[in-house]
Amino acid sequence: MKFRTSQEEFWAGAFGDEYIDRNQSSKLIAANTALFSKILNRTSDIKTVIEFGSNIGLNLLAIRQLLPDAELSAIEINERAVSILKKWGKVNVYHQSILDFKIDTQRDFVFTKGVLIHMNPETLPEVYTKLYQTSKKYICLAEYYNPVPQEISYRGHKEKLFKRDFAGELLDRFSDIKLLDYGFVYRRDMQFPQDDISWFLLKKEN
Repeated sequence: MKFRTSQEEFWAGAFGDEYIDRNQSSKLIAANTALFSKILNRTSDIKTVIEFGSNIGLNLLAIRQLLPDAELSAIEINERAVSILKKWGKVNVYHQSILDFKIDTQRDFVFTKGVLIHMNPETLPEVYTKLYQTSKKYICLAEYYNPVPQEISYRGHKEKLFKRDFAGELLDRFSDIKLLDYGFVYRRDMQFPQDDISWFLLKKEN
């Protein structure tokens, strides 16, 4: 697999493998279930779901509990994560970079969670277009928010974590999507903490 950016190589390699080891727990699935129950409560008639950058599927496992009949798909760059997803057997897996993903069919609910923050900022316009074109109805972004673009050190690595107003940029780019809801989950939440995630639910107005 050939990559266009250093960020892709980073997540496809050893660091991506280490991330899997750090992020496997039933508590994470419980927190994700709480998060997505709130988000999906504002949606209707979701039959197909795709996650851009799914890792081992902890978000999709939560969504499976909430939408047991939905068809799930995942785009994932890391080979070890893909093997775990395939063992689960309840998700259609695209083993490739988001930048290499070719849209084959639209899905009702398209989302990212903690993924856009790790992508090369120069590729974001391309990724926004893929999210938009893949979505039939809803787009959800759950990322680190900042009103202006900002790079911060990530576990001692430079150019691997970027904050910005991802949802705002998507709204500015496409006139037929509207903000439906948004929220924030604090890392010190007493019951279902997330890593200071801001989420935005957008809807296409077809």
